[in-house]
Amino acid sequence: MELQVNVKVEKFPLLKRFEISRGIKRTATVVFVELSDGINVGRGECGPNLRYNESPESVVKQIADLSGEMTSGLDRFELQKILPPGAARNGLDSAFWDLESKRKRKRVWELAGFDKPSPLNTAFTLSIGSPESMELEASSNASLPLLKLKLNGVRDIECVRAVKKGAPRSRIIVDANEAWTADMFVELSTELSTMGVELVEQPLPSEEDDFLATVSHPIPVCADESCIDSSSLKKLKGKYEMVNIKLDKAGGLTEAIQMLTMAEILDFEVMVGCMLGTSLSIAPAFTIGQKARFVDLDGPMLLREDREPGLKIIGNKIYPPTRNLWG
Repeated sequence: MELQVNVKVEKFPLLKRFEISRGIKRTATVVFVELSDGINVGRGECGPNLRYNESPESVVKQIADLSGEMTSGLDRFELQKILPPGAARNGLDSAFWDLESKRKRKRVWELAGFDKPSPLNTAFTLSIGSPESMELEASSNASLPLLKLKLNGVRDIECVRAVKKGAPRSRIIVDANEAWTADMFVELSTELSTMGVELVEQPLPSEEDDFLATVSHPIPVCADESCIDSSSLKKLKGKYEMVNIKLDKAGGLTEAIQMLTMAEILDFEVMVGCMLGTSLSIAPAFTIGQKARFVDLDGPMLLREDREPGLKIIGNKIYPPTRNLWG
C-alpha cells in the first residue's frame, strides 16, 4: 500500500542544561516522523547523535530519500535491509509499528508477542557538575530510588560522595560516556565499589574495550557506545556484564527485540536507555524495558515541556503508553 511520509525537526527546551563528557545541551532536538496510508497515521520520533555522525539534517535526508520506496510498498522488515542502524531507521521503524498497531487494532506489545506491560521504575540522570552542584541536585531528587550520575574523570569520587550525601537512600549507577582511561578504570571502579555504586556504564572509549577483558570488575560494567545492534554483542562477551539497548542506536524496536534475544543467548544482563527526547521516543522502548534489569528512560523528565499527549510519570514510575500516544 502506498504510504505518505512527513518528516520534520522539532526542538524541546530542557529544564536545565545537560552535560556529559562530550558536551552540553540545553535543547532536545528530535526528528518527528509520520506515515499515512490515507486512513491510519503512524508516528515515530528519533534523536540524531553526533557521536554516530548524525545530525538532524542528515537524518531528515535519509528518511526523505526513501519517499520512492514508500510509494512502492516499503515495510519495516524491508526497512532493516535498506537503512543501517541509527536514528533515521528508528524514526521510521517506530512509525511503522504505530501504523501496524492502528491498522490491526492491536497494541504493539501484542504484535511483538510480549506480555501486557507493567509500569517501569526509571533511573533519573544527574548531569556533570561540581560536587557541590551535584549534591544540591541529588538533594532535590532524594526521594527517587535510583540516580544515574554522568561523570567525566574529573573529581568523580568527590561527585559520587556528594551525591550520596545529598540523597543517602538512593541507589547509584554511573556513566562515564567513554571519558576514563584504563588506569582510571582500575582505580575508580575499585573505590566506587566500596561506596555502593551498582554499575559503571561505558568507562572507556569503545576502541579500548579489549582492556576490560584483562582486569577484574569490582562493579558490573555496561556497554553503551560499544553496543549498537545485535551484530555487535558477540565481541563484547568477556568485556562487559551488561549491554545498554537504545532504539536510536539499534535502529528501532524491530532490531532492539533481536538484541534482547541475542543478549539472553550470550548471558548479558540488559539495560534499556534513551537519548534526550519526548514521550513519543520513549514509548517504543517501553516494550524492551519490561525485560531490563536497569531502566533509564527519563528523557521526558528532563524537558521543560513534553509532547502532548505524553507518558504518565509519577516520581520515577513511568506508566505504559496510551493508544493516543503510540502503539
